[in-house]
Amino acid sequence: MIRCIAIDDEPLALQQLVAYIRQVPFLELAAQCQSALEARDFLEQNSVDAIFCDINMPDLNGMDFVESLTAPPLVVFTTAYSEYAVEGFNVNAVDYLLKPFGLQKFQRAANRLRERLSVTAPVAGEDDSVIFLKTDHRVVKVSIPDIRYVEAMSEYLKVWIDGQPKPVITLLSMKKMEERLPDYFMRIHRSYIINLNKIQEVNKNRVTLDLNTELPIGDLYKDNLQAYVDTKFLGK
Repeated sequence: MIRCIAIDDEPLALQQLVAYIRQVPFLELAAQCQSALEARDFLEQNSVDAIFCDINMPDLNGMDFVESLTAPPLVVFTTAYSEYAVEGFNVNAVDYLLKPFGLQKFQRAANRLRERLSVTAPVAGEDDSVIFLKTDHRVVKVSIPDIRYVEAMSEYLKVWIDGQPKPVITLLSMKKMEERLPDYFMRIHRSYIINLNKIQEVNKNRVTLDLNTELPIGDLYKDNLQAYVDTKFLGK
C-alpha cells in the first residue's frame, strides 16, 4: 500500500480529497490535515510515501511546506490557481491537479505515484504474493516466492527470479524492497537480500543458494542469519 496524507485548509475540498483516496485500492490514508503546520507535526512522528497537498493555504503554503521537509515524500499538488503549475514541477512534484478535478484525474495522479514508487501493492482481490516492478518502460508482475535474491546496483536493484537467466532491473532502494518482502527474506549484506527458502549451504562468510549461487555475508548481518539457522538446526 502507498501511505499518504491529505492536506487542504478548505474542509469541503479536504473531504473530497479523502473520498478519492479511499476509492483507490492501493492508497492508504494515514492522516488528513487542515494546515501544513498540522501535517508537519504529523510527519515528525510518522512516515508516509506520498502527500496530496493544497498550495494556497494560510500560515504556510503547500509549496514552502514541501521545500521545508528534509526528506519529502512524493507530492501531488492540488490548487485552484494554474499559475502554480510550473513552480510545482520545479520542486519535483509527481503531478498537479487543478481544482475542481474529478476521480478520473485523481486516479491518473495516483497511478503516477505508483509508477514512481515502482513496487505496487496488490489491488483488492489480488494475491499478496505478487509485486509489480517497473523495468525498461514496462511494469512486470513478479511472484514473490520465485525471487531467489535481490542485488543492489547503485540506485538500481537486480531481482533474480527462478527460471529467468537475466534479472529484472528496477529503480528502487533496498530499504523499500526490504519493507515489501515477507519475513522469509533476509538481508545478509548491504548489497544482498536472499530468499531463505533457497539456501543450500551456509559457511562462515558465504551463503550458497540453489543453482550454486554464492553470496557474501556482511559482518553486520551475520548474527541475524545465524539466529535463523539455529532455529532450523538439528544436531548436537
